[in-house]
Amino acid sequence: MAVHAEGLVAIVIFYVLILVVGIWAAWKNKNAGAGEGVDQSETIMVGGRDIGLFVGGFTMTATWVGGGYINGTAEYVYLPGYGLAWAQAPFGYALSLVVGGLFFAKPMRSKGYVTMLDPFQQIYGKRMGGLLFIPALMGEIFWSAAILSALGATLSVIVDININMSVIISALIAIFYTLVGGLYSVAYTDVVQLFCIFVGLWISVPFALSNPAVASISVTAVKEVYQTPWLGHINPSDGWMWMDNFCLLIMGGIPWQVYFQRVLSASSATYAQVLSFLAAFGCIVMAVPSVLIGAIGASTDWNQTTYGSIPPMENEQSDMILPIVLQYLCPPYISFFGLGAVSAAVMSSADSSILSASSMFARNIYQQAFRQSASDREIIWVMRITIFVFGALATAMALLTGTVYGLWYLSSDLVYVIIFPQLLSVLFVKGTNTYGSVAGYIFGLLFRIGGGEPYLKLPPFICYPGCYTEEKVHRLTKEVERFTVQKFPFKTVSMLASFLGNVVFSYLAKYLFESGKLSPKYDFLDAVLSKHSTEIMDKTTLVGKDNINLSELAPVKPRLNTSLAGTFTNTEALSDDGDSSPESNNEHE
Repeated sequence: MAVHAEGLVAIVIFYVLILVVGIWAAWKNKNAGAGEGVDQSETIMVGGRDIGLFVGGFTMTATWVGGGYINGTAEYVYLPGYGLAWAQAPFGYALSLVVGGLFFAKPMRSKGYVTMLDPFQQIYGKRMGGLLFIPALMGEIFWSAAILSALGATLSVIVDININMSVIISALIAIFYTLVGGLYSVAYTDVVQLFCIFVGLWISVPFALSNPAVASISVTAVKEVYQTPWLGHINPSDGWMWMDNFCLLIMGGIPWQVYFQRVLSASSATYAQVLSFLAAFGCIVMAVPSVLIGAIGASTDWNQTTYGSIPPMENEQSDMILPIVLQYLCPPYISFFGLGAVSAAVMSSADSSILSASSMFARNIYQQAFRQSASDREIIWVMRITIFVFGALATAMALLTGTVYGLWYLSSDLVYVIIFPQLLSVLFVKGTNTYGSVAGYIFGLLFRIGGGEPYLKLPPFICYPGCYTEEKVHRLTKEVERFTVQKFPFKTVSMLASFLGNVVFSYLAKYLFESGKLSPKYDFLDAVLSKHSTEIMDKTTLVGKDNINLSELAPVKPRLNTSLAGTFTNTEALSDDGDSSPESNNEHE
């Protein structure tokens, strides 16, 4: 396959457009928040908390509608034996946004947090916040690497250019405008990228449908023509596994910094909820062309195309069905529009994940755990360095690691079984403490890792009810691969074990220390008899306490006073749900 000059020109134009929009957004909002005394670092992280409904709805939708989302949806619709019934991402993520909007957006935004880890560090302390940062960081980095890897594979199908170079250039552009403009550049470029995804895929669908090699998708939906019907079905024996994966998408899609970065950037708690609902609708709409492309792939007689007589599934290219349909069933100039859509989807997710990871590191690890007196300029430089480092790490993994998708599956599971129950506890269960948090972390990790991970060839050491060993023979090498199938919903069970472990051990530790059965000297985490919020929060938020000394207030820098106090006391947002802070209590007295 020769290099397509038109395709290269189209890609260059698209990348230049994205870069220009990103730089323009950074320039347009370079002084945002300066008049209100808001730190520039916080403005970079949450966009000055003035993201409107239009831009906010687009950027939140674009975060979910990434390369993995549109490619994965088309893949499952295409796969024989799976079909639309197993394409859970569109409905799962849409419901995740609805649940997040109903129950999580308002309490997080109304308390004025800056990152998802803020409430953990406020209640459980900086060390526990650092532990929870690990699965959150893994999720963001591996997700970025997975979608960059998908971009490289897509480009190899449609345009015969150097894959490594195309991935590196794509990553560098996303890193550059994220580094320059922070959330503002990410949000505004998301508007353009989401438009490109929508137009690029919808332009391709009619041409693919009208190809002579494609049978009517309404017929192939219910009747076997070239393969089993693409509507698919769920075997009763797979019901629990289907529910396990669906629960993972719904609840495991909530505790991500990329989601809360949008929630916390909204101008009010109510707006944060509305953004979530708009993005849920957007996820469903944006999945429609991917579903149709997957159905087209299942309805195609590949003998009539230049692809070859062996279908993509038998060539083990099911995951690339979307670019294959664009390449072999559409005219070249149309396939380039689709390529632009995939590139847009990748960049709209990669930039968000890189910014989210750097925000959590700069604020929750560097500033709150190590350098509470760090200047605003110092925090900004830490963010810039980590944006580049995390972006480079994700790019390197996309190019060098063959198991990047397996790593992402495992990390997303860890977000579900570890961070989600911790978030539930810290927001809705009063009295949980660091002892319970550590216990919940360990339980969730052990139960999930114990179930194994076939993508990483990680054998299980816990055989849940109904598990069995299956063999798979590689079509080309004839190698026999054995792996354990767990049809028991062990991921959801792991999440519940983590949540119950947190609650039970928190109340057990509370009872033992407060009843005097354990001496205060054994409270080595300072989690029951002294509160970690004293350690983390700015001392000016504790003026209402009787035991604070004037000498403790003296070293507090004015900038730190504004930044960290504002973290947990946002007077505008507090009016949304009636929460109060030490300052507001003093004002009412």
